[in-house]
Amino acid sequence: MSLKFSGWEVVDDGASSPGVELEESQKPRNKGVYTMFHGTSTASARLILANGFNQSSGGMLGKGVYVSRDKKKAAHYPLNSPIADRVVFEVRVRVGRVKRIDQDDHPMQYTWHTHGYDTAWVPPRCGLKAVRSGLEEDCVFDPKRVQVVGIAKAPNATVQKALQEVLSKTSRKAGQGGDGAAHACPLCKRTTQQGAPHITQQCWECGKNICILMSKHVCPAKVREDDVD
Repeated sequence: MSLKFSGWEVVDDGASSPGVELEESQKPRNKGVYTMFHGTSTASARLILANGFNQSSGGMLGKGVYVSRDKKKAAHYPLNSPIADRVVFEVRVRVGRVKRIDQDDHPMQYTWHTHGYDTAWVPPRCGLKAVRSGLEEDCVFDPKRVQVVGIAKAPNATVQKALQEVLSKTSRKAGQGGDGAAHACPLCKRTTQQGAPHITQQCWECGKNICILMSKHVCPAKVREDDVD
């Protein structure tokens, strides 16, 4: 017996994915979710945990949030700051559409976002003069695509513990609604972005409400017809 069904085959943009860790030379795939690192100061780390990331005003790749899958690269930032004041976040990044920038004076070095890309990627050892370390680097235009998931490095155990406590509190708060329930679509059961419910519509066969992120929907009426056959 073959089942006929109405629904969609979908590609998840990674909103509910735990993320994967790539080798530094592997290109991030479009729409993938990756584990990366972000270096900042202790004071800025507290602000990021409380309010989220902000775009940098500029940089080698223009505006955005700068991250790297190489922890050593992230540990160099902020530049010219004392090592005792540096924090490295482990972050989950939804890269979206990715543009490779691998040469000096690349025509899209600062304009990649205006061409429809969400992330610019500088591969390791590609020869860019601005990257003297030769380590991999990424710039994500939309700060909402970058989420802190851990404290990878802190100046000392006291700062590590304090930041971890703040992260735990903000993570619990972000995962709860006003009544303490997690933000999850009642139809597809996937995690939703806060304030952005999934789009739903009625099945054209049975009229049942369906979320567009459901992998498939089996129409009850169609199943009964096949059983009769």
